[in-house]
Amino acid sequence: MFSELNSYIQNVKKAQSEISESRKVHLRKIANYIREKVEPKLIFICTHNSRRSHFCQIWSAVMADYVGLDIIKTYSGGTESTAFNPRAVAAIKRAGFKVENPGGENPKYKVYFDGQKEPLICFSKTFDDAYNPQKDFAAIMTCSDADENCPFVQGAEKRFSIPYIDPKESDGTPQEAETYDESCRQIAMEMYYLMSNV
Repeated sequence: MFSELNSYIQNVKKAQSEISESRKVHLRKIANYIREKVEPKLIFICTHNSRRSHFCQIWSAVMADYVGLDIIKTYSGGTESTAFNPRAVAAIKRAGFKVENPGGENPKYKVYFDGQKEPLICFSKTFDDAYNPQKDFAAIMTCSDADENCPFVQGAEKRFSIPYIDPKESDGTPQEAETYDESCRQIAMEMYYLMSNV
């Protein structure tokens, strides 16, 4: 794992007390689901699959690898597709990831967390896109809009809700980078808690 990213994770591990008890209850429910599966598959879902669901996909994959749970497969999707937002991409770079952008309207970013491992492929898509599993997965709703507007997720055997505040609210303001970094850090912290409880 890249040294900068490893340092970031060490700091996140030390901050577990920042997670509220109510959040921990929801995260442990997902951990219980994972524990019962031979090959757990998680799809993180928000409206546009541009920010929070990507943070969750990336950090859940990295934290699963970090604690030795490489059987877990993580994905993301939206109720509609746009693109992995460049502000969110910038935030993961600041956290220590290396990112390749092939260009295009909806780029398939290659997100590296370790020089010896395959990158995560991150791009915006609907949750039912062929790139994602079509059955036997947990649907994890990361925003309240997607949770309310998508009451049924075809193929999901379990559904969980762990909504996050949308960092989009700060777009175009002086607080933009700080807000995205806070969102990235919160999700990293909670995904570490989740995977360390499996």
